[in-house]
Order: sequence, then structure tokens, then C-alpha cells
Amino acid sequence: MTPVGIDAVEIWTGKLQLDLPETFAPAKDEDPDKYRKGIGLEHSSFPDTYEDIVTMGANAAKRLLERKGLTPSDIGRIDVATESAFDNSKPVSTYIAGCLEQYYDEDFRHANKGERKFACVAGTQSVDDAYNWIRAGRNRGRAALVIATDTALYARGDPGEATQGAGAVAMLIDENPDLVEISTEQGYGSMDETDFLKPNQQFPSVDGKRSMQVYLSRMREAVEDFESVAWDMHPDDFAYIPFHTPFPGMVRKAALLGYRHMSRDTELEDELADELGYQPRQDEYTSWDAYEEAIRDYMDELKDTDQYRAWYDKAIEPTLGISRHVGNWYTGSVHIARIAALKYAAETDRELAGEKLLIGSYGSGAQAEIHAETVQEGWREEIAELNIDAQIDARYDLSYEEYEQVHDRHNHDKTATDLEEFTEPEDEFVFTGWGRMSERKYDYVE
Repeated sequence: MTPVGIDAVEIWTGKLQLDLPETFAPAKDEDPDKYRKGIGLEHSSFPDTYEDIVTMGANAAKRLLERKGLTPSDIGRIDVATESAFDNSKPVSTYIAGCLEQYYDEDFRHANKGERKFACVAGTQSVDDAYNWIRAGRNRGRAALVIATDTALYARGDPGEATQGAGAVAMLIDENPDLVEISTEQGYGSMDETDFLKPNQQFPSVDGKRSMQVYLSRMREAVEDFESVAWDMHPDDFAYIPFHTPFPGMVRKAALLGYRHMSRDTELEDELADELGYQPRQDEYTSWDAYEEAIRDYMDELKDTDQYRAWYDKAIEPTLGISRHVGNWYTGSVHIARIAALKYAAETDRELAGEKLLIGSYGSGAQAEIHAETVQEGWREEIAELNIDAQIDARYDLSYEEYEQVHDRHNHDKTATDLEEFTEPEDEFVFTGWGRMSERKYDYVE
């Protein structure tokens, strides 16, 4: 069977940044270590006045198509995943296609276009849709373009304010991919939950504590479901495990849960038994509450063991290198984590071809999805093309007062806010205003 997966990727970060420990923390009269060590973030990325989810997605897609030598006729499908859409009818994919058609002599007239919504997991769902479209033989030899693009803003003063971010990830899904082949096996954990939602509003309503509990519960269910159709996983099965990363502190919790599950009934548990004892088993306890308390106690000790720390530093920490400096990109979050891991492997000269990644995607509401990916021979050359470090270094550093102005500028209820741009656009798509039906308009600036 011909392998199908991610052939190429591109990233476009918002051109502004907010330094959380040095700028945000003092303005909030808080300890900088709350951000550096607690939630695990250094910076948040923000869009300049002429940027939004369309421009960021279109710019990432343009760079991807140019680098791969592709034109619109090579693309049979454009899927955009976002939870920052501004139109309840017209999908963001049509706006992005319209931008790209300003640049190319061809159009996307015969490409299927759509928009996916399921909080942050929608990016992975869009990849799944493209994968299935190719597997079904409906692609006519063409590739799919998947774009995860979001401006993740919270109301000022909301506890989630420090995890904000803005950017886009563009992915080319095709046969015989250069980057990763996606497994046919998937696992799901899905329930009707009210942990994070936006009922006809731009800024989310969040039950933070509940959201963390739901994230971990759905991830556990997805892992169990994946194992039921794939194999009983072992921590050493995977070079890296990229998780959905609303903030790195959340990943620390998910990774610990995953390690406990995968090490159970293995030699790893035996090796830890002298230090921690064996993991609690439910049939050893007369109540569920007592069992859960025993599990929590075991995990509190597990996270400080040399064995677990070594695994975390090897398999998890490298996935966080980008998110620490851009914040939460919602639908793009897990895809940033994948790229960060591969980028780290290239920088440390690790040979990954043939090794596996385990992808842990999550969206509030709530659903987790687990699947495996096999790294392909062309991965190193593909990752070498990325310029995300240069983008991060070039961002304009906002003062707190400027941050407030930018936040207001991108608040849908304050669209008349007048604010000069902080950076100069060049060779990119920009937002230019509104049309006769209140549609957003875009131009390409050379």
C-alpha cells in the first residue's frame, strides 16, 4: 500500500511578541517564574495590524507551495482548521485560496475547500480528512493543503491571557511523503464536555481546572482505544511524543500519565518497584476514590525518578522548543510540537528515518486523538527549509501598553480601533479592510 502522510510543512508566526516574564509579569505584579517555570512560556506571538488568520495561513501556504515547486493545479483540496473564524458561512479556505490566486496565474477552481471546527483537534481532523481522501482514490494524483491557523486571544484579565498566541501551520498531505507516514490506526476519546467554548463570542469561556481534567481523561481513553487496534505501547517505541500544547505545563501532566500507562506490566515498572513499589491496581482497593488517591501518590513519586526524567528529557522536552516562544496556536499547537521535535533532532544530528512519533491531539468539547507516524528518509532536508527561528527573532517586542492596543485592535467588538502597524510587510499577503458586504479584503504586498 502506498504510504500517505505529511510531505512538507511551513510555519508563519505573528510578527509581534509579548515577553511574559519581563513585560507581562511586572504589569500584573506577578513572579516571572510563574511563566518561565510554571506554565512554561517565555513569549506569546501576536498579529500585527495587517495580519489575521487568513494572511498567516495564506503566507504559510504560499511559502510551502513555492518551496515544493507546486501551483494551484497540483492541489485538489484545501482544508482550513480554525477556531478563530469570523464568518459563519463562508469558510476561511476560500479567503486563503483567493489570496493565493492573486499571486499565481492559475486558480483553485477545481479544488475542494472546507473549514473544520472542533477546537484544537480540528487541525488533526483536517489531516485525517485529507489522508482519507487520498486513500479513497479521489485525489486524481493531486495533493491536499491543510492549514491550521488561529489567533488565540482571551479577554484581558482572564487566567488564560498568558497562554495567548497567533500563527499558522501549513501542511502538504500526499502519497510517498518526505516527512512522515501516518498510521492507519487511530484511537479516540470523546465526550460531550463543557470545559472551553465560545457561544457566539470571540473570547472563550473556560473552566480551567475542568479543562485540564478533561484533557487528561480524553487522552487516556484515546491511548487505550489506539492500543485496542494497534499494539500495547512501550515508552521506548517512540522517538518523540508531540502533544497538543496549550502551554508546556499541561504537557508535563499528560506525559506523566502516558508514561505510567505505557510502562505498566513492563520491565520499566519492575525496575521502579524497589523505589516506588508497583503501580496501584484497581482490584486492590475497595473504592474508586482510594484507588485514584493511590495513583496520584504513585505519580507524584514517579515524576521525580531518574528513569522518568531521562525519558521526558528525551521524548517530550524537544517537542516544546517552539511553543515556549509563541504560545498557544489552538489548531496548530500539536503540529508545532511535531515540527519542534524534528527540528531538534536535525540540530542534534539524530538519525530518525524509520523511527516513530506518537501524536496526541486534543480539542475541548471534547475529543482526543492518538495516532502514530513513521519518519521518512527525506525528513532532514524538509526540516532544514524552515525559517521559524528567523521569524521568531525578527518579531517586534511589545511594551505592555502596546500589547493592550494590539489586543484591542484584534478584538472583533473594537474593529474601529486605529493603530499604526509595528512592522513593514514585504512579499506577503495583508489585510486591507472591508468590502461592500462586510467581507474582509486582502492584497499581496511585494
